[in-house]
Amino acid sequence: MEVEVKIRLPDSSAHRAVSALLSSFHRETQRQQNLFFDGAAGELSSRRAVLRLRFYGDDIRCVVSLKAKAILVNGVSRVEEDEEELEPSIGRDCIADPSKLGEVDSRIFRRVRDEFGVGTGEFVCLGGFKNVRDVFEWKGLILELDETMYDFGTCFEIECESSNPEEAKQVIEEFLKENGISYSDSEASKFAIFRCGKLPQ
Repeated sequence: MEVEVKIRLPDSSAHRAVSALLSSFHRETQRQQNLFFDGAAGELSSRRAVLRLRFYGDDIRCVVSLKAKAILVNGVSRVEEDEEELEPSIGRDCIADPSKLGEVDSRIFRRVRDEFGVGTGEFVCLGGFKNVRDVFEWKGLILELDETMYDFGTCFEIECESSNPEEAKQVIEEFLKENGISYSDSEASKFAIFRCGKLPQ
């Protein structure tokens, strides 16, 4: 179970302010491309599951994820998650021809076939989005400051994985309030926003 705090920032100004205030705690910047897949008959989405390929940088790394039964309440997300590494060149081949997903020797793809009934050659690519993630190590927390670029606009968000999300959320909110930075609880996941096709109001 992945448990994360998700706090939405209203605009690029708030994003820049957070980045500047945390600059001395910066650990790395990740440039991500996220692409999503389903069965031709919607076998995953109909059961609230998401299959994602995430590429890092110039295809230096690829991670396949299966997420299911996501719940996002009061800015805290809880989701069942399974991840494994995938050779980036294989990932790219699967984007060019999604039917190849069914041929990949992978624990997660076997789960998709066995548990969700997606047969070989029955995968479809839903598209995706890019994300720039700045990672900070601050007050015992790992903060991820995201700039997510969809075809229809850009969203800004702070994420923080934690075994004690309510406490972590309080620490982050106090920091934002002290520095006069507007924020709100995230009400939808990045994937949900992508599928909706419009930015949150």
